[in-house]
Amino acid sequence: MASTLLALLDDIATLLDDVAVLSKAAAQKTTGVLGDDLALNAQQVSGIRAERELPVVWAVAKGSLRNKAILVPAALAISAFVPWIVTPLLMLGGAYLCFEGVEKLAHKFLHKAEEEAEHAQQVQALSDPAVDLVAFEQDKIKGAIRTDFILSAEIIVITLGLVAGSSLTTQVLVLSGIAVLMTVGVYGLVGAIVKLDDLGLYLSRKAESWKQSLGGLLLVAAPRLMKTLAVVGTAAMFMVGGGILVHGMPPVHHAIAHLAQSMPGAPVLPWLVATLGDVLVGIACGAAVLAVVEGFGKLRGR
Repeated sequence: MASTLLALLDDIATLLDDVAVLSKAAAQKTTGVLGDDLALNAQQVSGIRAERELPVVWAVAKGSLRNKAILVPAALAISAFVPWIVTPLLMLGGAYLCFEGVEKLAHKFLHKAEEEAEHAQQVQALSDPAVDLVAFEQDKIKGAIRTDFILSAEIIVITLGLVAGSSLTTQVLVLSGIAVLMTVGVYGLVGAIVKLDDLGLYLSRKAESWKQSLGGLLLVAAPRLMKTLAVVGTAAMFMVGGGILVHGMPPVHHAIAHLAQSMPGAPVLPWLVATLGDVLVGIACGAAVLAVVEGFGKLRGR
């Protein structure tokens, strides 16, 4: 009995070790989606009254958990019954990440006037007493949950690609753990980010000079943090999405790996070359998908 118990404990320890390693790898692979998720969700709750920001974040977080409660069993079913579809789904997820990144860049540089006009209309609508703020808030929540479903699907598919060859128990633990970890991490940080300016305003009104200085620093840092998150999230989307696509195209992967290994000097240079290769492939694939989508949209309009 003692030997059986020791064998069972050894199996549990091995399983937990596998889960920990795979969860760490999944968290690293999904950083691109996480950065984009943070930026998008923080932007989604902009325009909400200050006292309603945290309740809105909580409502979206609950919606995110419902999304993952649908996506995780679906991913497990795919792994059990149609495992061959995991690689195509990964490639689609990578292509979508790159498309989304290129679309954001195109919208920023090619449609800047439209974006500013839309923001001005939103500010004007919020200042209008005739506007139904409850309906506005519900629209924001629904829009954020729809966005979260897409981003959560990307996270689950990327994670599924890493654990597809593992046991069912490992798959369940890793997928569930990543789903909960990403939800808590993302919406915990979103809640902190959207209240950062309120904290700065609160401290700036205190009598102590150091609190006033800290408050002023937070007020300046809050909008810059949002912009930094958006930039880092977009760059990470190309890195992660491009990396997925490169690994799914062996000739391209071998060419980039060979070029990176031929670089002299410290290990940093080969890593930079490999990363730049992933980013360039991601931008090229994203631009191609955007061109197809735009072309299809024009044909449909005609």
